[in-house]
Amino acid sequence: MVKRSYNKTPMPEQAPEIRWNNFEEVALGYDLESGILEASRCLQCKDAPCILKCPVMIGIPGFIKAIKEENIQKAYEIISRYSNLPAICGRVCPQEKQCEMVCRLGQSKKFEPVAIGKLERLVADWALEQPVEKVERTFHKGKVAIVGSGPSGLTAAGDLAKLGYKVVIFEALHTAGGVLTYGIPEFRLPKRIVAKEIERIEALGVTIETNVVVGKTITIEEIQRDFDACYIAVGAGAPHFMGIPGSALNGVYSSSEYLTRINLMHGYQFPTYDTPVQKAAKVAVIGGGNVAMDAARSAKRMGASQVTVIYRRSVEELPARVEEYHHSVEEGIEYSWLTNPVAYLDDGTGKLAGVQCVKMELGEPDASGRRRPVTIPGSEFVIEADVAIEAIGQGSNKVLLATFPELAVNKWGYIDADEETCATNVPGIFAGGDIVTGAATVILAMGAGKLAAKEIDQYVTAKEA
Repeated sequence: MVKRSYNKTPMPEQAPEIRWNNFEEVALGYDLESGILEASRCLQCKDAPCILKCPVMIGIPGFIKAIKEENIQKAYEIISRYSNLPAICGRVCPQEKQCEMVCRLGQSKKFEPVAIGKLERLVADWALEQPVEKVERTFHKGKVAIVGSGPSGLTAAGDLAKLGYKVVIFEALHTAGGVLTYGIPEFRLPKRIVAKEIERIEALGVTIETNVVVGKTITIEEIQRDFDACYIAVGAGAPHFMGIPGSALNGVYSSSEYLTRINLMHGYQFPTYDTPVQKAAKVAVIGGGNVAMDAARSAKRMGASQVTVIYRRSVEELPARVEEYHHSVEEGIEYSWLTNPVAYLDDGTGKLAGVQCVKMELGEPDASGRRRPVTIPGSEFVIEADVAIEAIGQGSNKVLLATFPELAVNKWGYIDADEETCATNVPGIFAGGDIVTGAATVILAMGAGKLAAKEIDQYVTAKEA
């Protein structure tokens, strides 16, 4: 009998001094022996709280038990009943705030929770090495259009195909994957993993049409005419800016542009790919979420000698995943806490020379529940930088919405869809993911996709009855 360990089984990683010079994956994954050891820590709770905390309700104890019994095929069969993107979720899902947060083993001060995400990755990576079997399906239930090939759209597409629908995904960019492709760096989510997961979605009979801008290349009226229902899952990719003086200087980027140039356009592989990214010696990143971590760590890999994350609150309020923050510190990323930019400084030629900042102190809690940052008078100082990257959030893409005025939106510009059904005010049009909630996590977008597939099936079935 394996003695239960207090701590999680460690996952091997690239050493910091090696990895900050490359874009290869940092976390290297469990081997089978490590996975079995970690799986043996699971208590196999009968009323498993981890399942309820998972947005796609994976049968977690079941797949972990299968790993312990060395039956990886069975473990994958269990996971794939619930998730169409397990190799992605195992890497980027914030398990520490969801399934692992309520793990009963971790509720004790003595033990760490089971490494559920790492075990999911082990199983999913094994499955991706197996041949993809294209199943011949009869699409007898109807046709559904999906706008956007990010995690929400892919999840809905997979579930609908399994239910018997002919599904066509319309993607505006030249490569499918949405934020999985353009937003998350290679060192955290390799593009080959995204491509393999998408290949499995296509093997279900899903068609993906790239370079199609709904509202321009094809109209929403054409979709309504040719399909029984439509799911809008275009994400929230329009960048927010602080709007401070100097924002137009050469060297000031949104995180969207900076990461897209690197991730989707292979900017880090210049000149093999003719999409250069500005080289910088000193980089300032504004923000404290996962996107800020991605931008900062990417800038380090692009050759910056100094990268500083500017965050207006303290480390205790940092919204980024703890794992990503720790990795960034190991890689030499510096932090300027309780700091807020007020202007970008010109070097005299239209290029960025530095970021003028003020120090902050934390006052009373704001609407988010976090203490509100308050400026300290007379605390101005400058952080030298030749590139600044604003990672302060993203908003809704207006291309589709501007051509579909009948669709109701809320005061923030996101689609107004029912939380319990994903239905919009237009019959047959459903919406979910970041275009409804605002920027959130991959797994929450997937949860919306699963809900939408179920509701679309009910809608089409009722309509044809």
